[in-house]
Amino acid sequence: MAFTSEQMERYSRHIILQEVGVKGQKKLLNSKVLIIGAGGLGAPAAMYLAAAGVGTIGIADADEVDLSNLQRQIIHATKDVGKAKVKSAKETINEMNPDVTVNTYRTFVTSENIMDLIKDYDFIIDGTDNFPAKFLINDACVMAKKPFSHAGIIRFQGQLMTYVPGEGPCYRCVFKNPPPKDAVPTCKQAGVIGAMGGVIGSLQAMEAIKYIVGVGELLTGKLLTYDALKMEFRTVKLPKKVKDCPICGEHPTITQLIDYEQIECDGK
Repeated sequence: MAFTSEQMERYSRHIILQEVGVKGQKKLLNSKVLIIGAGGLGAPAAMYLAAAGVGTIGIADADEVDLSNLQRQIIHATKDVGKAKVKSAKETINEMNPDVTVNTYRTFVTSENIMDLIKDYDFIIDGTDNFPAKFLINDACVMAKKPFSHAGIIRFQGQLMTYVPGEGPCYRCVFKNPPPKDAVPTCKQAGVIGAMGGVIGSLQAMEAIKYIVGVGELLTGKLLTYDALKMEFRTVKLPKKVKDCPICGEHPTITQLIDYEQIECDGK
């Protein structure tokens, strides 16, 4: 594949990087990333992946744009209020980079459809805001042997980790099971500073880009936490392998995907 003159200019800052170059940029253009959730995390992740030239971006989200979303979900604008988030996100990406093919899935991700959604993608980004979805994404990716980036934000805090099959613990290794219903406040109840989505969502995009290009160290076996009020990043080393993990351990007990019940963050 030969680059057009426009592509040479568009991706010039990548191409001059020794770690990326022409070969790495071609990998990005030939890659496919699925973002589940076009909200506070998925919005900045999608925009940076699109700007980087990820050739195919899938976006799965069932919601419509709400005015309260705009404080953090920068892929949407005031004119998009009431519009399907996947449609709004696609329009923004199309305006940003015509090289990118955007596949939209206006649906809730469930145990019945997630395997079909993730099967054609190279990397999955968990941009959801509720524990049932996070455990579902983890379990599906483990079963399908798909790498993914987990992240979560609330108030002034965020966390991030990356799962790569065979290279480190999964989300369930670390967090075991969803907390009891209503035990953890939603972001509507607790609040979230909008820029947190930008910080953590951008890091998710960076993890996807590094994985695709094949450079650097991923957050496999590590949990990155960020406290914005203290401006502190911490990297916590995780167990290399949890033998009794019910999904990725030596003797898995979870053999079918589970749809847990819990209230998600209203107006995510």
